[in-house]
Amino acid sequence: MSGSAEKQGIILIIGLVWPEPSTTAAGSRMMQLIRFFLKNDYRIVFASTTSESEQSADLVSIGVEKATIQLNDTSFDIFVKDINPTIVLFDRFLTEEQFGWRVMENAPNAIRILDSEDLHSLRNTREKAHKCNISFSIDDWKQNSLTKREIASIYRCDATLIISSFEMELLQNELQLDKNLIWYLPFLLESIDHRDWEGFEDRTDFICIGNGKHAPNVDAVEYLYEKIWPLIKKNLPNTNVHIYGAYLPKRIQQLHDPKAGFLVKGWADDAQIVFAKAKINLAPLRFGAGIKGKLTDSMRYGTPSITTSIGAEGMHLDLPWNGSINDVTTEFADAAVQLYQNREKWQIAQQNGLKILQQVYNAKDLEANLLNRITALQKNLDNHRSQNFIGGMLAQHTVMASKYLSKWITEKNRRE
Repeated sequence: MSGSAEKQGIILIIGLVWPEPSTTAAGSRMMQLIRFFLKNDYRIVFASTTSESEQSADLVSIGVEKATIQLNDTSFDIFVKDINPTIVLFDRFLTEEQFGWRVMENAPNAIRILDSEDLHSLRNTREKAHKCNISFSIDDWKQNSLTKREIASIYRCDATLIISSFEMELLQNELQLDKNLIWYLPFLLESIDHRDWEGFEDRTDFICIGNGKHAPNVDAVEYLYEKIWPLIKKNLPNTNVHIYGAYLPKRIQQLHDPKAGFLVKGWADDAQIVFAKAKINLAPLRFGAGIKGKLTDSMRYGTPSITTSIGAEGMHLDLPWNGSINDVTTEFADAAVQLYQNREKWQIAQQNGLKILQQVYNAKDLEANLLNRITALQKNLDNHRSQNFIGGMLAQHTVMASKYLSKWITEKNRRE
């Protein structure tokens, strides 16, 4: 697109939180979408009910307007009418639940897009299964109340961005969702200059990185400490593993043990430096969903990864992984030891990561496709909605139910 921002339209992004690209994959994903819309001359307003943190992105510096909004408050109705957005982007299904019905009432012509981040219901079902020490099943996922809420949100929107190829197949094969409602859009990653990568001999030690507010990451560090790292350390006694991540809980900080080579470092000021120095990235994830920013970062900085089937899920299509995928504890540790010692295998793994980046996460190709789909939807919105009967039915029911609940809450708050 070209021309003035006013001509292209306005996108209102409603965020559950303010994006933190330096601490979360979700924050990086949101900044990728923001850059896409800026590049195509949209005026962007980012709104959230929460307060910003020290790690929140400086949106104003890149030309994004900011707004604070209130839950269950008619001030949002005035706010969204005044903006009159062309597109409303919900950053999770939770924000669509909270504000979707108000957008439908006050900006009915705006395209409603949900960025799923990952399927929260899938992650939740897997976490429950893991904690109960039972196998995950699709039937359990279908019966999860969170799944019903999330799928209803997808139906109510005009399009939902699905980040994982596995989740695309799950929604299409198990729930028969129309491909016009769900759009595959993984991370939008720019091409890199791999000539500057540090080589095999110039790197040392292992890393494990992840935000401490994310339950799968906390479990992965504990699993690494208790089961995997002792096996690696036994075979590679002179190595260490460096644990990085923002908001690491106290129980993770207390695992710091220099004698065992288990070094809990906390938040990394520059993730690129951390990855560039490490020989191998360890990501022993036992539950979760979506795709993992820590693993694409590994590829971007030339650091092979040892992960699980959950970790690599939906991330590499049919391409060889940039390291090894193992779900058995001993096999995971053995793979880490072998890759750490084998220069040729390590270099092959590094090149595999480059191929995955080029073929799966190519921002230029993905953005062109996204722009085409948005343009087509803008031209055909009425017909698109008429084909989505279930979405229309759910939208009508939600508007009525949420509207009167919100009015009750508003009146209750007014009297208190």
